Amino acid sequence: MDGILPLWKERGQTSHDCVFKLRKILHMKKIGHSGTLDPDVDGVLPICIGKGTKVVEYLVDSGKIYTGEITLGFSTTTEDRSGEVVEVTPLAKPFTVAEIDQAMAGLTGKITQIPPMYSAVKVNGKRLYEYARANEEVQRPKRQAVIHTFERISEPVFDETNGTQSWRFKVSCGKGTYVRTLAVDTGIALGVASHMSDLTRLASGGFTKEQSVTIAEVREAMENGRINELLLPIEYGVQAFPKVIIDEALWQKVKNGMRLPFTSFGLQERPTTPVALYYQQKVVSIYMPHPSHQEILKPAKVIRTEIGE
Repeated sequence: MDGILPLWKERGQTSHDCVFKLRKILHMKKIGHSGTLDPDVDGVLPICIGKGTKVVEYLVDSGKIYTGEITLGFSTTTEDRSGEVVEVTPLAKPFTVAEIDQAMAGLTGKITQIPPMYSAVKVNGKRLYEYARANEEVQRPKRQAVIHTFERISEPVFDETNGTQSWRFKVSCGKGTYVRTLAVDTGIALGVASHMSDLTRLASGGFTKEQSVTIAEVREAMENGRINELLLPIEYGVQAFPKVIIDEALWQKVKNGMRLPFTSFGLQERPTTPVALYYQQKVVSIYMPHPSHQEILKPAKVIRTEIGE
């Protein structure tokens, strides 16, 4: 069983929980996910099965779309609603729509983020959440993120009693973006404490909410012998790459991992990105430009060595 399963992760379970359950349902061990979702977050979680695990990294690299909620007035240890309150800045009056939109607009494009302490980023061999749980301070590395769009999608709601203000947003971003930190940085731009009070991932790895299935639906399909109807081919995981169709003679070289001139693939120019090689309508390998030989492409990932696989 090989392919990609666009799973809809429900709230209250970790991404690892989903993989664990699917291994039991599908009766196989070779299963992985492409991008962790926190337990409080629901949304699209692409699952790679069998040889599909060979394209996990390409799904992780793709962009993502989220919708969620930002709340001004207090911040938390985890930067979302699950953490303990660490700073309170009650709002005496609400911010205007113009002020909010300006703050959000300032966080689009290429930005620098400092990862949350409760995250899996490694510093000196330990993950940040390990330091956080041990109440240890550590300098967090700055990271670059690309925010394609970051927009308010609802009218702000002001809670005069609690001194908070909330609104819903939609963000389209590149890999490695911490949406929690976007919420916090929005508050910083406005001069108040804030946190992300809700989040749903609508798209990831080229898959959308509409394509996704729940674990319950996977279990039912498995019981009814219809699991292949839910599995998408491995080729979905490399559809962002230029497609190159190869013949039998080239296939014999490619499956053995040979480095080859880019002209061998019928390319007029040296590619600047990886290319997906197809033989008999199946993706068989990912080739990329050689770092030191301008004319040569080298295998980055061998997907299949036998066409019947």
